[in-house]
Amino acid sequence: MCLRGMDGVCFDQQVSGYYTPGTYQQYAIGPASYVTPIPDSLDSAAAAPFLCAGVTTYAALKRSGAKPGNWVVISGAGGGLGHLAVQIAARGMGLRVIGVDLGDKAKFVEGLGAEAYFDIKAHSNEDLIKAVKDKADGLGAHAVVVCSAALAAYETGIQFLRAGSTLVCVGMPEGEAEGFVGAFPTALAGRMISVVGSAVGNRAEAMEVLQMAARGLVKTTYRTEPMEKLQSVLEEMRDGKLTGRVVLELK
Repeated sequence: MCLRGMDGVCFDQQVSGYYTPGTYQQYAIGPASYVTPIPDSLDSAAAAPFLCAGVTTYAALKRSGAKPGNWVVISGAGGGLGHLAVQIAARGMGLRVIGVDLGDKAKFVEGLGAEAYFDIKAHSNEDLIKAVKDKADGLGAHAVVVCSAALAAYETGIQFLRAGSTLVCVGMPEGEAEGFVGAFPTALAGRMISVVGSAVGNRAEAMEVLQMAARGLVKTTYRTEPMEKLQSVLEEMRDGKLTGRVVLELK
């Protein structure tokens, strides 16, 4: 799998922090071939989110098949994954971005390069789908990348698409595994819709997205917090109040 660029689904993977030491530590040991060089112009705190959220969303956008000038919807556009996906898509890949998220994040998301933003709370499901499709040439998006972990994001996301397009699954809903409404064989086949999964990225993609950051094309919106604030940070995430990323200081 690794030789095919599918490092994230290696049969023998040992996830750092789960099966081997590495998470929430000042130092960790890693194979030299898997240590990603950070450009000198990038601060460590600014670079850190790109090694997870950055490479994950970059890989997902590549797997969407969207081409420069195509419309792509980023669901969860104001979050840790989404705010990088918007920038990578708009500034790094030449895609036209529509952001969708919960709450008043229009100024933030459009400032990252999105051409439009829609607040889920401000629209009924039917009106939201119509608004997104109207913005995307009246036909719908060429791709939707779901960064949100809400199952509902998948159920609306697949309805944002035009015929012959792709929905990319990134966010993982909690709880018991279940499918989502809209992913029916007849609907997928009838409109030639593809649903693909994307797990992190590979070593080359990690270096590519860091080069985008070094060139100033994409930037992490983040703040640093001491480890003692971890619980309050997690509560912010749970309540949907966190914008961008939090980098923990382990000094």
